[in-house]
Amino acid sequence: MSNLVDDIKNALSSVVSGAGDVLSTAQGVARENVVKAVQGVSGVATSGVQAITDVVGSGVEAVSSTGASLTDGVVGLVRGAIDGAKDVGVDSTQAAGEAASTAVKTASKIGADVGIVAVSSVTGAIQAAGDIGADTGELAKSAVLGAIRAADEIGTEAGSLVRKALLNTVALPHDIIDALLTGKTE
Repeated sequence: MSNLVDDIKNALSSVVSGAGDVLSTAQGVARENVVKAVQGVSGVATSGVQAITDVVGSGVEAVSSTGASLTDGVVGLVRGAIDGAKDVGVDSTQAAGEAASTAVKTASKIGADVGIVAVSSVTGAIQAAGDIGADTGELAKSAVLGAIRAADEIGTEAGSLVRKALLNTVALPHDIIDALLTGKTE
């Protein structure tokens, strides 16, 4: 598995450093590497969920280390991971939750803003739904739950930051987020 992780970091670091479009680059690298990992192209096949964890985690670290936009990088990584998961038959709703969870956990590990990464993860899931023709609400819900679950595992402060970031972002579907956080639907 370390070959996959190294490949992702190398591909993203070299491409993102000189790329103007971090989102598209991250999306392409994530999609390609999820597919490769599940199909066993590098010699060892991994489960779809494990591939998403490895690709998104390594990708967040690589984008952060290049100094490129972590917001665009995470949107692209989550979007690409979900696209790739769909290509190899992995449930896209599960992929969205796992990608968001991994992005938030990795952000915390490297000292990045978990709130911004959570919002970027949900944005990536929503965009992926459009790419693959999936239910936007379901992918957004799964990503929100994955981000919150990861933040709560990190700690109370991270959980609070993620909830505030998700609620204060105009571009996200507030009806879904409100229902998930309060348990109430309108």
